This record gives sequence, structure tokens and C-alpha cells, in this order.
Amino acid sequence: MKPLFVLLIVYVALLAFGSHTPFDKGNIFAGNIAMAVMLLFTAIGHFKFKTSMAAMIPLFIPKKVEIVIITGILEILFAVGLGIENTRYYTGIALIIFLFAILPANIYAAKNKINYEDLFKTGPGIKYLWFRIPFQFFLIGWVWYFSVR
Repeated sequence: MKPLFVLLIVYVALLAFGSHTPFDKGNIFAGNIAMAVMLLFTAIGHFKFKTSMAAMIPLFIPKKVEIVIITGILEILFAVGLGIENTRYYTGIALIIFLFAILPANIYAAKNKINYEDLFKTGPGIKYLWFRIPFQFFLIGWVWYFSVR
């Protein structure tokens, strides 16, 4: 839920304070920068909660902590790529693929009631997917609209 708030607050703030630019250009800029800020916010979790986030990865996959760190680095690179107009399109395509690729980890975590911030607490379980799956597709749609189309 926190990433959604970050995304929307940054987007609205950029639109409100960026009124000196034409709306379409300002809208695209705001959408991409808001996504970049959200990605930087979520990337922090990959380093702060790396052990707990590693539990989100199915047991049969090795090097879980390394995967969490690599995906955090990828999120930082995606944030940078969205902020550069010349790389935005290809970054957007790569980010959409990434968002599809990480969805199974979120489903696994929900099914196993994993709390990615604290392994000693129980996560929300399957009911979380009623938010997470639509949110994931919302993010994919956001990236497509602001970066790819």
C-alpha cells in the first residue's frame, strides 16, 4: 500500500507544481518521475529487509538474498532509466517484463503468509492478493501509458 501512496502523491505533486509545462509533456514527465521515486522507495526495502524478502522466493530457488539485492539494484536502474527521455521506452518495456516476473514471488509470499518487513510476524495471507494482483497490473498499465505507448 505504501508504494501506491508514494506513486500517487509524487504524481499529483509534480502535476500541481509543474503547471508551467504543457499538460501532456508535464503529465508524461510526472508519471515517469513518480514511478521512478516509487521504485527508489521499494528498492530501499530490498536492502533494508533483504533476509525477510528472501523468504518470498520459493524454496527451490538458490541464492535468495543475492536475488533480492539484484532486483533492488534493477529497481534503481529502472528509476534512472525512466528519468532519461532517450532510455524511457526500452526501460519501460524491461520494467513491464520485470513486473510480470516478480508477481509469482508476491503470490508465493501471500500463500505462505510471509511478512517481507519482519520474518517474525505473519503476513496478511491470500487476502492480500486481492490488492496485490490488481496493483501489479495497475503498475504495468502505468508504465505502459507513461513510458511505452
